[in-house]
Order: sequence, then C-alpha cells, then structure tokens
Amino acid sequence: MKLSLDQIRAAEKLLCKYFAPTRLVEAGSLERAGGGRVYLKLESEQPTGSFKVRGAVYALSARMERGGVREVTASSTGNHGAAVAYAAKLLGIPATIFLPCDPNAVKRAKIAELGAKIVEEGKDSFAAFEAVRDYSRRDGVYWLNDATDEDLLAGPATIASEIFEQAPETDAIFVPMGDTALIRGIASAARHLRPKTRIVGVQAERAPSYYLSWKKREVVTTETCDTIADGLATRIPEDANVRVIVELVDEVRLVSERELLAAVRHLMDKENVIAEPAGAATTAALLQGVPEGARNIVCVVTGANISEEVLKQARGEAGGQSD
Repeated sequence: MKLSLDQIRAAEKLLCKYFAPTRLVEAGSLERAGGGRVYLKLESEQPTGSFKVRGAVYALSARMERGGVREVTASSTGNHGAAVAYAAKLLGIPATIFLPCDPNAVKRAKIAELGAKIVEEGKDSFAAFEAVRDYSRRDGVYWLNDATDEDLLAGPATIASEIFEQAPETDAIFVPMGDTALIRGIASAARHLRPKTRIVGVQAERAPSYYLSWKKREVVTTETCDTIADGLATRIPEDANVRVIVELVDEVRLVSERELLAAVRHLMDKENVIAEPAGAATTAALLQGVPEGARNIVCVVTGANISEEVLKQARGEAGGQSD
C-alpha cells in the first residue's frame, strides 16, 4: 500500500507524544568522498537503537484503539522484535517475540530487558515467521507483521517529514531495504512532500530478493539470506510491496559484506557514529558513487545494535584499507 498525506500527519501527531525528532548531522568525511553535502539521519538514537519503534508504537496504538487486543506478537531478526516489545510495554500489554535460533545477542538481550517472552525457532527469519503465524491464530493475539501491517507504514514515513524540515534542500535519500516498510514509508512521504527527491534503496549482495524483484518488476525469491546485515535479511518478498517499490523507488544498489564492514568502521572512526551493518548500508552504497545531479544527500542510519563479533570483524576488515 501507499500512504495518504493524512495518514502520515496522523502518525506525526501521535508519535510526537513519545519521541523527539532524531538528529540530522552533516557528515564531512562522506562529503569529501562523494562531493556535495551529506547528512546522516540518526535513527540509531531511538530508544531501542533502531527506527523500528516508530512503526511499532503507531501500529499497536492504532490497533488497540479498535479493541480486542490481549497480546501482541512479532517475528524478527531483532530490531522489530525490540520495537514491538517496547511498544507493548509502553501501552501495557504482553508481547511474545519469535526469533531465529542463535540471533543477534545484543538485540535478543534488548527484547528480554523490555519484558517480552522470547521464542527461538529455526535457522532464519522465515522459520520464525511460520511459527508466529501459527501462534497468532489465537483469539485476541495481534500479529504485528512489519512487512504487511497497514498501520505500521505511517510510522517510518515520519522520518521523511523530519528530513525535509531539517534539510529542505535534500534531493536524494539513501534507505536500507529489508522487509521494505522503511523505504515504502519514506518514499510515500517524499512523493507527497518533495516529489523530485531521488529515493535510493540499499540491499546486501547476499540477501538481494527485493533488489532482484525491483529490477525484474515481479517477486523473485532467494534460497538464502545469509548476511551480516541481519536487518536486511529477507528472501521471500511480498508481491504488494514489490509493486510499491517498483513505482516509488528510483534506484536500488547492492553492497558486499566487505563494503558493509568498511562502512561500519568509517562511521565509527570518521563520524563517531555506531551503526550495525544494516544501519551502515546507506554509507556503503554512497561510497560507491553519488547519484547524478544529487548535491544534498541524506543517508538513513537505521540502527546501532551491533554485536561484538561483527564489531570485531569491522575493525579487522577495514584495518588494512585506506579511507
């Protein structure tokens, strides 16, 4: 689905009760690398360390207004699960979060700290998805699926509203693509507010299902989604989501595992920003080159929940490279 401007304004009105606008900071090191002005939208500074709280709080609030919710569930590689746990605690209902086995330890700990019940199922996000679907057939259980929920999309759309208020001259926004709720929300808002803004999606080379689907203009699944950027690890796109990104997204880029690790290191060393690989994906893509004609670029840094293991990999990966 695409969003109306009224839906986006409604999300802004509700979310301002809970969250201040996240910072937009100029990134001098990236300007030297790419030319023009580059900003980082620090969604990594949200309460759970990820942009996902916007959609979770708005969607759960909207659903509870309609009544009948006794429990909320979600499947996740971590950040969405933490966001749903946060929203459930904020709004006073129990949450059960399904994760793949051996998940990101930092993200799992955050979910546990927020008081949600955790169920680990299968080796990847699809197995957790199947498990939560079965569990959520119970009466009064609301499955907050961030790939398909009709209310959730308005939450991340408010990121674009903030960007245009903070930097009205923005002419390109780089956005990570996992389940695509983020890019569909941002792109929908951009088409209402600044229709000429170029929207550039970013996926991991080892989890390219939505890139391939965008390119072919139809659903393309992959056998695996084995990437260090667990927030981008999707392999079975939703047909409706593919149709929206084909219409609204101008360009999609793939980044390698090496580029992701180097971007994590770059942000840490040059900009004093901690980002998990999915959050650093936009930086990795920008370092490949600037879109033609773009002078004022925003890279959305979606999350900061990086595991110690990946942090060590990033330090080692970039250690022998020049910046």
